[in-house]
Amino acid sequence: MSNNKIVRLPASLQIPIISKELQTAADTLQEIGWGVSVFGSARLKPEHKYYQLAEELGKRLAKANYPVIAGGGPGIMEAANKGAFEAGGKSVGLNIHLPRETTNNPYQTHSLQFDYFYSRKATFFMHSAAYIALPGGFGTLDELFEAITLVQTKKNPPAPIVLVGTRFWAGLIDWIKEQLISHAFISPNDVNLITVTDDLDEVMHIINKFCTQITARESSAPVLPQ
Repeated sequence: MSNNKIVRLPASLQIPIISKELQTAADTLQEIGWGVSVFGSARLKPEHKYYQLAEELGKRLAKANYPVIAGGGPGIMEAANKGAFEAGGKSVGLNIHLPRETTNNPYQTHSLQFDYFYSRKATFFMHSAAYIALPGGFGTLDELFEAITLVQTKKNPPAPIVLVGTRFWAGLIDWIKEQLISHAFISPNDVNLITVTDDLDEVMHIINKFCTQITARESSAPVLPQ
């Protein structure tokens, strides 16, 4: 019988590790400037249409001089990093060891390693000018709804949140409208925080239009959500 017991350190020992991970991330992000975070499934293979779409997206972002920030694993994360890397752009991988993600993808110009989801997820929101989510599972949804919540509550600055894959995301958007808005759990205008599209030209137009405002921000230093 295998022993799968998880050994957990006490919080007093975890906190210094998390703080160090955040400091290393802040130093790295200061170097690359404002980036675009790309979320999506680790399980998709290179022949999948969404992998190929994410690779093209990474390429376009890099050619527009936007650093790409992705999870560092396989699937859509790899595709986004690959597109940016092969286009000669800055390709950031926020790597974490998981049972399904035993190795980091090789398409990273800046590689950060995390032991904790706390610090890894905070890093996505530390220096991103925009967030793009392609189809994915619980991890993707977690990152997506964190981005929406931080922008909605103004704990992070305004930022475009774009969902790529209209057919995939349609049911979720319908549920948000039918359940969250109808029960007044969110305001009707909150759904406007999200754009859903299949068109990468539209994605780039949204990001380019918004990012012209970035220079007006008081500081370009990485900032954690409040």
